[in-house]
Amino acid sequence: MKTLTMGVEEEFVLVDRVTRAPVNRAPEVIRGAAGELGGQVQAEFFNAQVEICTGPTGSRDDLRQELLRLRRVVGAVAQDARCAPVACGTPVLPPEEPLTVTDTERYRLMARRFAHLITREDGIPRDDGLVCGCHVHVGTLDRERALALAMHMRPWLPVVQALAGNSPYAHRQDTGYESWRAVEHARWPTVGPTPFLDETQYLAHVARLVKDGTLLDNRMVYWHARPSEHVPTLEVRVADVNAELDTVVLLAILVRGLATTLLPRVDAGEQPPRIPGPALLRAHRLAAEHGMRGIGLDPVDGRERPAVELVDTLLDVARPGLDAAGDTDWTRARWARIRAEGGGASLQRAEFRRHGRYSAVVDALAAATVGD
Repeated sequence: MKTLTMGVEEEFVLVDRVTRAPVNRAPEVIRGAAGELGGQVQAEFFNAQVEICTGPTGSRDDLRQELLRLRRVVGAVAQDARCAPVACGTPVLPPEEPLTVTDTERYRLMARRFAHLITREDGIPRDDGLVCGCHVHVGTLDRERALALAMHMRPWLPVVQALAGNSPYAHRQDTGYESWRAVEHARWPTVGPTPFLDETQYLAHVARLVKDGTLLDNRMVYWHARPSEHVPTLEVRVADVNAELDTVVLLAILVRGLATTLLPRVDAGEQPPRIPGPALLRAHRLAAEHGMRGIGLDPVDGRERPAVELVDTLLDVARPGLDAAGDTDWTRARWARIRAEGGGASLQRAEFRRHGRYSAVVDALAAATVGD
């Protein structure tokens, strides 16, 4: 079985090193880091965010080393700018200054076109609009195969989402969710499961959405899994960004293992499972709310099952692809540790219980993000 390559994009919030609140210092950080990282460090929608992007690789170890290098470079430059990158789906503390939109033509246009999503009635950007995700790319795939693969993978993406939950707090409040980012991000158009479309239908569908103003352009297709418009990959977009580096690596190799397992079914012309839309949406809602702490929906029969059992099943389903890459033992060992210690959201809540301060949660996330 031929394995696919994988790559990761991570979005971080920049927080002031004293207040721990989000700050608009991304232009300074990106300028400082670009000398070493080039296009691997990029702007995001708000000036309180930065994004890092790995290159494609087939190696788990190479992916981990590159992520660590990118994080540390950004962390070192951010320190000079009196801030720190934090890998968290939503800011733990609210900003103490109004968020500003990144000064590019596209982001300015998005801010005007979708002002109702990101701006309060007084014209100031909403504090709750800042969210940070982790996107996993698998390839090399043309658009037709990427779309077909997304159809086969869609029943399992709620399980990936549950595993990645890392945004229980938002603006000094416990939301009661494992992934509040998923709730906030869902306000944007097209966020949700990939619809059943072939390549011709996809092109026509997206063209209609752009023409009627639902989307600004085809880069605004925010499905949970989508063909990338800038690299020949399938991009899976359901995960919160996580501070624990090995959790990010686990998500990447698990998505790659599942894709590698399912791609032969795509190439054989097998029909993907037709999970009813309402059931799939409910599975994603349960993943956002409960993560691995509660129940999820079985992707095969739709019955409620403990989320940890669904992760076990996902590992079994992805086993052929994991075996082909030599990732099975590492994956099971990492999953066993997360199951025993808790995922990102559980670790954040444990930190708050220990110290009783949201600033301590931010400090722990910042330290883990840069590998301290």
